[in-house]
Amino acid sequence: MEGGPRILRAELADDRGVARFAVDSFASLDDGPEVESRVSGSRFLAQAFGVASEEASFERLESVRRRYHDATHHCWAHRVGEPGAVAERSDDDGEPGGTAGAPLLGALRSLDLFDALIVVTRWFGGTKLGTGGLIRAYGAAARDALAAAGTRTVWRVAALRLECSWEDVGLVEIVLSRAGRRIYGCDRVFGEVPSFRVTVLRSEVERLTAEIVEATGNRARVAPA
Repeated sequence: MEGGPRILRAELADDRGVARFAVDSFASLDDGPEVESRVSGSRFLAQAFGVASEEASFERLESVRRRYHDATHHCWAHRVGEPGAVAERSDDDGEPGGTAGAPLLGALRSLDLFDALIVVTRWFGGTKLGTGGLIRAYGAAARDALAAAGTRTVWRVAALRLECSWEDVGLVEIVLSRAGRRIYGCDRVFGEVPSFRVTVLRSEVERLTAEIVEATGNRARVAPA
């Protein structure tokens, strides 16, 4: 994870020719192992999770709380959702404000991670760490948990349904063949009317639709599947 994962963006243009960007992928997590550390007698147990929703995130958090019900604090942070629509939340769970949740959330932000949760459980060891000490301890625990967890790339795709005449099937196939890696899957149903279900990168929906319409002289019908 050195340097952190990167978001893949594709440049598009709107109907005025102004450049805009679409995010075709983002980085998330696989569930990581528990990572333990000790600071001045306090025990910290950190773990990073991949979560698909806020509900799933809270279920994970509650599972950790039940497992380690004797702990002093269960501090956490998550970033749930996709780029442009992410919900960020964090909680100090009784620690002084800004000393736990904020460094955990900062660790997620620094790697540009989405659909990700960090939980750091602490057993107080009798020595107060102070504001700076807590921030350092929770930040280090978060970074260790993220380093131990595996990252994964989530590709943002859309499904299109294409219908055309038998005479235009060959033209559609040529366009799909030229699209190459922009297409992630294609299912063909040759019934009374030939149809295709095409899975394509979101940023390529408009371009592929335009190519098919142009190739078939506006005879093919393209719509979201």
